[in-house]
Amino acid sequence: MRRTGAALLFGAGLGASLRHLWSVVDGPEEEERVGLLSRVPVVPIPRVQASELTVSPGGSAVVMKYGFPSLANIKTRESYVTSYDPRTRTASWVIERLNPTTLSGPSDRKFCEFKEDESVHMFHRATNADYRGSGFDRGHLAAAANHKWSQKAMEDTFYLSNVAPQNPHLNQNAWNNLEKLCRSLTKRYLNVYICTGPLYLPRQEVDGKLYVRYQVLGRNHVAVPTHFFKVLILEQADGKGVELRSYVLPNEPIEEKVPLEHFLVPIETIERASGLLFVPNIMKRTSSLQAITSQR
Repeated sequence: MRRTGAALLFGAGLGASLRHLWSVVDGPEEEERVGLLSRVPVVPIPRVQASELTVSPGGSAVVMKYGFPSLANIKTRESYVTSYDPRTRTASWVIERLNPTTLSGPSDRKFCEFKEDESVHMFHRATNADYRGSGFDRGHLAAAANHKWSQKAMEDTFYLSNVAPQNPHLNQNAWNNLEKLCRSLTKRYLNVYICTGPLYLPRQEVDGKLYVRYQVLGRNHVAVPTHFFKVLILEQADGKGVELRSYVLPNEPIEEKVPLEHFLVPIETIERASGLLFVPNIMKRTSSLQAITSQR
């Protein structure tokens, strides 16, 4: 696993918080573990079982292949699996699987509307009124365009439990480009598993101390993330290995000239910041893991 300045120093508001988090990761034991990970030989991954081929493309039976990064408040939808955080009124993470099958079909976004998740207690769920006039978009975690294979699958992405407050410029530009990149990777890989979620990272303030501070929206106090992450598990088309890419983007405007590769981070950065674990689950299914953390 390689680390470069481009992978760690992103600008656009990421600097201090992620440099602090990475400084915690550094150390001889961590370096040894990361070094060993990067030297793991590429061997065949387990073949998809027949039972996995007979369920819906986005169903939990296939999405859970590499396990869940946490086990609290799990909810299963037609197109994704999520862990809901009632304190922030958003998901902790959302996992979905993409391939050419999920990206094509008869569904139409014009028939979809954002809606409350009635499976969440009314004290702990977001409403459309919370977002109205806030200046933030209702940013999808599992993207609607990822699930054209079924109208129900697309509609399920419009639950507000699959949404987080997102800066409009980010949502409509860099974040949208990252979602498009994820879809384009289905042309190169057998399956693209994506875990997406919010982060609430510390920032250094004038007194030199680090604080975690974030805005809340509406009467339900929907938390506005400071950053968003995406972890991509990429199954090679020849079945010979798995690649891992992980991104962190600040929840603010990003200059169009900044390439997405500048937001690649070591997976340990996200694991430490979010309280989630990805690598142990992946390694249970394959002894091959190539982590991409530098510009390609």
